[in-house]
Amino acid sequence: MVRKNRKTHALWALPLLVPGLAMAGEVTLTGEGSVHYEPDSARLTFTASAEHELPSKATEQVASMMAQWREGISEYRSQLQDYADASVNLYKRTLPMKTREEVPENRAVASQTVSFTITDLALLNPILQHAQALGLNYNLGPNQFFHSQETRMEREALALALADAKSRCEFVAQQMNQSCGDVVTLNINGGHRPMPMMMSAEARSADTISSVGEREISASVNATFELD
Repeated sequence: MVRKNRKTHALWALPLLVPGLAMAGEVTLTGEGSVHYEPDSARLTFTASAEHELPSKATEQVASMMAQWREGISEYRSQLQDYADASVNLYKRTLPMKTREEVPENRAVASQTVSFTITDLALLNPILQHAQALGLNYNLGPNQFFHSQETRMEREALALALADAKSRCEFVAQQMNQSCGDVVTLNINGGHRPMPMMMSAEARSADTISSVGEREISASVNATFELD
């Protein structure tokens, strides 16, 4: 779902007369545009981890979890883009000591991370449920969600902002019994990246995600037009 809209509030400057041209002038104003949408894709990362006195046991446990993970996602595997699970880590940690006389005890910690992108959010809940069943660690927040056509939407928002600036110029010119002429200067403001507006549930505290919420991509321009 994508909705486009123009913001109706703006500030504009009254025409300034140019010396020697009694009916000529310029107007400087701001144009704004925005596109609302719901994400259709997500970047996901899961980590299998295990701890044991022996490094070999810790790695065996992680290998077992990964085998179960691969088996559980086999029907979705062809739809997981940029899939990677080669990130493996093994290190030792020392357990906290209750007394100074206690002999330090070490544990081997093994982990393996899986990352991929989905462009069909219908896969999200089955994948999350499988990860939860295996005890995989993950964090899912608004920044993990995006739209596959964000670049196109950024351009649409910019086109709306430019059209808004042109429309405002025409309105001002009409009030002054003149016409909107050529563009003298044009400044396109940055920050057209999407802004998350709402997310219905956090995956770490819920079994399923019902909606990731609506987002907005906005753009604005500052333009100076000739008045003829």
